Amino acid sequence: MMTLAGIILCFAYILGLLITTIPGGGYLLLGLGIVAALLARQRFAIPPAIVRSLRLPESWQLRWNPKVCIAAGLVGLLASLYFQVRTPQPATNDVSKLISSSSVNSEQIVTVQGKVIGSPRLTRSGRSQFWMKATQVSQVIVPAQVANSNQAVSGNLYVTLPLLQGTGLRSGQAIAVTGKLYEPKPAQNPGEFDFRAYLAQEGGFAGLSGRQISLTPGTPIAQWGWWAIRQKIIQTQVRWLGSPEGPLVSSMVLGSRAVDLPYDIKDQFAKIGLAHALAASGFQTSLILGLVLVLTRRFPARMQIISGTGALAIFVGLAGLQPAVLRAALMGFAALVALGTQRKIKPLGSLLVAATFLLLWNPLWIWDLGFQLSLLATLGLLVTVPPVIKRLDWLPPAIATLIAVPIAAYLWTLPLQLYVFGLVSPYSIVVNFLTTPLISIISIGGVVSALAALVWPLAGSAIAWLLYYPTHGLIAIVDFFSRLPGNSIAVGTISTLQLAVLYGLICLAWLQTWWQRRWWAAGLIAVGLIVLPVWYSYTTLFRATVLATSGEPILVVQDQSRVGLVNSGNEAIASLTVLPFLQKQGINQIDWAVATDTQHNHQGWSQIVDQLPIKAFYTSAASKVRAGDRPPAIASDQKAVVFPSLAAQRHYQLLASGQTIQIGSTAVQPVSTDLAVWAFKLYDQPWIWLSHLKSSEQNALVESGQLAPAQVLWWTGEPLTNSLLKAIKPQIAIASATSIDPDTLAQLRRNKIEVYWTGRDGALQWQPNQGLTRTLESTENEVPLL
Repeated sequence: MMTLAGIILCFAYILGLLITTIPGGGYLLLGLGIVAALLARQRFAIPPAIVRSLRLPESWQLRWNPKVCIAAGLVGLLASLYFQVRTPQPATNDVSKLISSSSVNSEQIVTVQGKVIGSPRLTRSGRSQFWMKATQVSQVIVPAQVANSNQAVSGNLYVTLPLLQGTGLRSGQAIAVTGKLYEPKPAQNPGEFDFRAYLAQEGGFAGLSGRQISLTPGTPIAQWGWWAIRQKIIQTQVRWLGSPEGPLVSSMVLGSRAVDLPYDIKDQFAKIGLAHALAASGFQTSLILGLVLVLTRRFPARMQIISGTGALAIFVGLAGLQPAVLRAALMGFAALVALGTQRKIKPLGSLLVAATFLLLWNPLWIWDLGFQLSLLATLGLLVTVPPVIKRLDWLPPAIATLIAVPIAAYLWTLPLQLYVFGLVSPYSIVVNFLTTPLISIISIGGVVSALAALVWPLAGSAIAWLLYYPTHGLIAIVDFFSRLPGNSIAVGTISTLQLAVLYGLICLAWLQTWWQRRWWAAGLIAVGLIVLPVWYSYTTLFRATVLATSGEPILVVQDQSRVGLVNSGNEAIASLTVLPFLQKQGINQIDWAVATDTQHNHQGWSQIVDQLPIKAFYTSAASKVRAGDRPPAIASDQKAVVFPSLAAQRHYQLLASGQTIQIGSTAVQPVSTDLAVWAFKLYDQPWIWLSHLKSSEQNALVESGQLAPAQVLWWTGEPLTNSLLKAIKPQIAIASATSIDPDTLAQLRRNKIEVYWTGRDGALQWQPNQGLTRTLESTENEVPLL
């Protein structure tokens, strides 16, 4: 039996890792342990739910042992220190040290030698991606110089290559890759994916955008490995199933990280709350163990344990050393041991021990989202499914279980999903209920097909072929629900405090009898905790955000419930920067949108329109005049070709110079349609946007008398004339650029104008009561100018 002291110490260790986000958090836990030791004479009853879950004696009461309290505080402190020790740091000869500061605005071409780590994956951009253990840089070419030939290096390198060049690479293969060495960027926009932190967690501090690859001659190539077995299974299942059914079956057996499943399928599954079906975890482990135990039921318990352990080891090897997979395998192994020793297993204790063991092995996994969701979903299945089934006792047990399982998993993972993504999937429980039979059939058949593929590939393909209609039906259901209105609702990301309170309410409804009888009250409080901040924001907020993007500048205006978007960028910027930002802000529609210059990067609007409705769209009437470089078909009917969806909905409107549109607290006006100059009045603060203007065009604009003074000058970072600055008289200058022309910067500073640029400061946000704030805190001399 796991002692109560052991439970407390395990929780203290996990809490010590979680509190690393707070400076000095470990010492805070030590202080709490000392305070608890001083209160050691107090006696508290253990909640009945914990007594039942851990199978403790009913008469147990919790008396705080001073030694245990102090030990828990020390464990929490040591956990926070251990996390810092295990956090990867670049070595003195790490390949990232070769990144030259002079190459920020130019390419740094290198040829790196090393070995492939793991199997290549397909990126969204259609390139092959893999990790490389760098050993030597044979050539470094910085502009105007060549240096550091054959320099020994170390460290892991994040490598991308053209798809054809990355095909066929194997783990451990010695290669040399030539390409651009770069430093990964941190999150530059609120809520954006932090690429630098992601690489650092994996032990990498640099990336290589490869252009050419060559195999190192004379090095042996491994002919066998987990990759070979995995590849054989995937090829066998795809042979007669085709795509995407074949990769989907393989993903449901091996996990999506081991299979290159098309991203549109992944996105559809994630959108409606079925991402767990593609993740190798407890469901596959249960199926594998169940199958092994059925096949070995006539053998002694010792043989069953050996067979089950071997099956789990093979599954982990094929799926990869992912924390969620290892957690499921450890719990499965504990169940096997309990079976062999004829002892009852304590599921909660098994989950706690497995989580603690894995976090001792790698404390960085505490921030792995897949691991977090796996733990929470498993906890929900253990503690919430039984009471839900009890309340559904009027239904047949099988149907009650089908309903209870998705409810429990959804309930325990929803707060974390809101914290990370800010999305709610209204159809998730219904879709899980409808697809669980299909997922079970496909998973069982996929496991049998995989086993057959290792013995007789033709038999494996035949078994997989039998799964075509269930798999096709699953895809059809997912596609149907992903196209329904409201398939995912953005409510905005919640704060850490909201996250803690939500899980506190869930735990109260689990542990306290009073709250168990009034679970609906906890639910109402939780809904209010999410909805009220959103409602308050919709009624009071005014915020303008200049996003940090490469290329076309982008502005998002949040005026209470009205949202405006100025420009979209290209397809990559729209899908990877604009849409995630809008989603995490809880934005479900765009009330008005402006394209300041439809000559450039209008492709992103199609991505925006596919995800969010746009009620009104404006651009300048000069877009037709300036369309001379376009093909005649586009120039003759730009609205129908460039923005077909908007034109069909009659939401498209051309504005003439000086024509003003007032939307709430925001006014929009094209100043010069020929030069793509726009004026905005944001909450009574005038802004002006200047596109790429030559000096002669700037002077002509000043002489035309069209310019009015503006508090904020927003431009591309290119040279500005003195006459233009005198005409506008800005107090703040914002450049949507990686750098600013040095002469212009000096001129702005001489005029005592505050200068910001997105390449240095990240996204910039302006609010009437707070002024301008920036995402990245950096000194002005950290990023060189042009």
